[in-house]
Amino acid sequence: MERKEKQEKIVNMFDEIASTYDLANRVLSFGIDVQWRKKGCDKAYEILGRKRIERIADVATGTGDLLLHWRDRAAKQGIEVANYVGIDPSVGMLEVARKKVDFADFVEGKAQELPLEDESTEIISISYGIRNVVDRKEALEEFHRALKPGGMVVILEFTKQAKKSLTAPLVDLYMKRILPAVGGLVSKNYAAYRYLPDSIEEFLTSEMLIEELEESGFEMRYVKPFSMGISTLFVAQKA
Repeated sequence: MERKEKQEKIVNMFDEIASTYDLANRVLSFGIDVQWRKKGCDKAYEILGRKRIERIADVATGTGDLLLHWRDRAAKQGIEVANYVGIDPSVGMLEVARKKVDFADFVEGKAQELPLEDESTEIISISYGIRNVVDRKEALEEFHRALKPGGMVVILEFTKQAKKSLTAPLVDLYMKRILPAVGGLVSKNYAAYRYLPDSIEEFLTSEMLIEELEESGFEMRYVKPFSMGISTLFVAQKA
């Protein structure tokens, strides 16, 4: 399958599950993903160290979930953010996002072709979306282009384990059996949630993603695995 065709197939899949996406996320993570997202926001704000931010862009924003956390964590820390932007290639996801998040601008767009000006943004985030970007290195270079000097990129993603740990059988059971069954039941789209463990298995280890970020001009500032390494938070800064 050609790269363009593969990317279009992934986008169409997300169009199909948009209406049930939030519910499936909460059920599949037992709600823990909310804490992971908050941690990413807090750590980026802490490292950036600014009380006034011109723009935060959430890429592969889906239904806009992470934008709500960016706003709420900023308010809690007394940080003023002038503009929030959600970017996603899925029209179906953006329809849900616009109804849910009324303070942000939403734009149809790809991670590897960001509709953002050069050095215009302080923070770019992408949660559980980078593994779905076929041209990942192009996307990381785009993040670097659009960020202001010293700007932050925040990535939350399911990552493949470099070494099999004692908990690996439990993780495999959850990712390859329980997750597809429950996700398919909630969304009524079993194919979409069979794709998820396959996409993780084909994705990078944490060490490999860190290497790609550094090659794209970023300095790693924080890496934190969650829930036996199922999910990992990466926070990097434009050098």
